[in-house]
Amino acid sequence: MNKNHYCVIMAGGIGSRFWPVSRNSRPKQFLDILGMGKTFLQQTFDRFKTVVPPENILVVTSEIYKDLVFEQIPEILPENVLLEPYRRNTAPCIAYATYKLLSANPKATVVVAPSDHLIFKEDLFLEDITNALKYASQNPVLLTLGIQPTRPETAYGYIQVNKSSPVDLNGNIAYGVKTFTEKPDADLAKVFVDSGEFLWNSGIFIWNLATISQELEIREPEISYLFKEDKKLYYSPKEQEFINKVYSQCKSISIDYAVMEKTDKAVVYPVSFGWSDLGTWESLYAHVNKDSNGNYINAQSSMIDKVANSIVIQGEKNKLVVLSDLDNYMVINTDDVLLICPRDTSAFKEIITDMTLKDFTKFQ
Repeated sequence: MNKNHYCVIMAGGIGSRFWPVSRNSRPKQFLDILGMGKTFLQQTFDRFKTVVPPENILVVTSEIYKDLVFEQIPEILPENVLLEPYRRNTAPCIAYATYKLLSANPKATVVVAPSDHLIFKEDLFLEDITNALKYASQNPVLLTLGIQPTRPETAYGYIQVNKSSPVDLNGNIAYGVKTFTEKPDADLAKVFVDSGEFLWNSGIFIWNLATISQELEIREPEISYLFKEDKKLYYSPKEQEFINKVYSQCKSISIDYAVMEKTDKAVVYPVSFGWSDLGTWESLYAHVNKDSNGNYINAQSSMIDKVANSIVIQGEKNKLVVLSDLDNYMVINTDDVLLICPRDTSAFKEIITDMTLKDFTKFQ
């Protein structure tokens, strides 16, 4: 393995769209929602350590999840767990990892990835990551992986490719980027898919430290300045105190808005390894095995009659689930919450909003 290759896993989200299974105290990246024997975070770490030295894998997460990270990845180096005191979106998260790694290895090339994505063809994924790391180590680009859309999905961001500027990526085709668009409405998403010019934005990035740090300095000088002001404190006992101060002053902004939409160095690499960000119960439903009636049932004991196209999850053992005459519903039971609602995304969003308004935040 190349000792200059690194991975940064972003694991600070709260996973509210998988409520009530995912909670603020243990969000979805720390859960085995698919019943695969490993959590999303564990799967992500295990996936990347086959192409990046394990000692070069960093996890950026909230300080409240520190113990969960060490519990689930006991082999990770303590200095490689970067703790955010506040949620500030992906640009500060990436800036933190970038400037910390610059102090350790300025020659590093880094893949940045979320902790909770589903990858279907792992061999192909790892081949694409290896190719991308090799290319980014030799070229001043901000590389992102683009997924061929299969439907007009409104929950994903889109990247418009510039087919007039093809890039030879170690024998694979990549393109310059025309535009980034965040989560379009249904009509616009259909236009994007029908045009053949747009890819889903995977949120996976590959770049060398020299390029991303330079672009941060140009596109977001305030953020860049904060994280490099006392760079000598990285890997010291005073690092956390410094970071706490930085985050108290740092604005919240995504890396797409902060850098990728502004840079002239963005390149998108179309890939086909089978991907989902599993951002919602609906996206989970699309990818799990269902019975002949279109139901996804995860329950130890159940009596289900005239139920179709539904999600049924029983988190408590030794409890019988009895359901009848339901179509297109979610029935999710945990130790302290029973959710019964249509599988409609808007209905679920309304429930989450109402919980806060009605002071049920202790169940979030």
